[in-house]
Amino acid sequence: MKSIDIICIGEVLIDFIGHEVNTSINRTKDYHRFLGGSPTNVAVNASRLGLNAVLVASCGQDGLGDYVIRKLKANHINISCVGKSEAAPTSVIFVSKSTETPDFIPYRQADCEIFESQLPDEVIAEAKIFHTTCFALSKNPARQTILNRAQKAKELGLQLSIDINFSERIWPDREEAKSVLNEYLVNDPLVKLSEDDCYRLFAAVKSEEYIFDYFHGLGASTICLTKGKNGVVVSDIHQGLFFQKAIPIEEVKDTTGAGDAFWTGFLYAQLHQKNLEATITLAQKLAAIKLQNVGRLPDGINIKALIQQ
Repeated sequence: MKSIDIICIGEVLIDFIGHEVNTSINRTKDYHRFLGGSPTNVAVNASRLGLNAVLVASCGQDGLGDYVIRKLKANHINISCVGKSEAAPTSVIFVSKSTETPDFIPYRQADCEIFESQLPDEVIAEAKIFHTTCFALSKNPARQTILNRAQKAKELGLQLSIDINFSERIWPDREEAKSVLNEYLVNDPLVKLSEDDCYRLFAAVKSEEYIFDYFHGLGASTICLTKGKNGVVVSDIHQGLFFQKAIPIEEVKDTTGAGDAFWTGFLYAQLHQKNLEATITLAQKLAAIKLQNVGRLPDGINIKALIQQ
């Protein structure tokens, strides 16, 4: 039996989330500190659902880096693959608290200093899923490390995964982004992306048909398109199209990390051999919980009870 459920490789950073709701960063006076970074969120969520998660990431040798390590340990994340840069400080992002798509300003430093030595073959061989993000692929040396380690993961029989959380603020060169994504998608990862991600990546509104054809054409069998309050559509080359309405939510408190909560639920269900309908349902339930809470998922989630509802 493999001892690691999921390897999350990519950005670890500090999210400073605004205290006032639906206010621009210009107008936001107070910020609260949260452990952040999409693959980090997935690792933390996965651990809290009882999975064994390994995070491969880098922070700075500074107070915020110490905070990162403390929070990861508190969430029972395996940190043996987390590096500490001597030259660069911990990356931070200022985020407006929003019920829609939040505004953000990134200050990127140590997050991209990920090296192959941080993820040996024997660790990959012990894992079931290898997950990363578009953000993580946007900058070297992390990009080349991830592409090389992804190829090894594919050779060793892991299921790959990617959140195509593209933003031109993180990755100004769209054509380069598409080229790098081509290289990763050859490995047939499970693909998550939102309508916002697609609009930013293609710099235009594209139809679902176009989006699915495009990513299937690059080698992905299963593509999950999240549409906010308009639900979720999954296109699978073997099982066809699935649509599910969004779960109604009385009050959205914070959208930051909702996609990561959704995808954690998706990967959890896939690890437990759930069908696509059950997978989407569980993913939506986790996202709904996140949307009703600021920062991370709240403590004390009983995942078994969630699945049985």
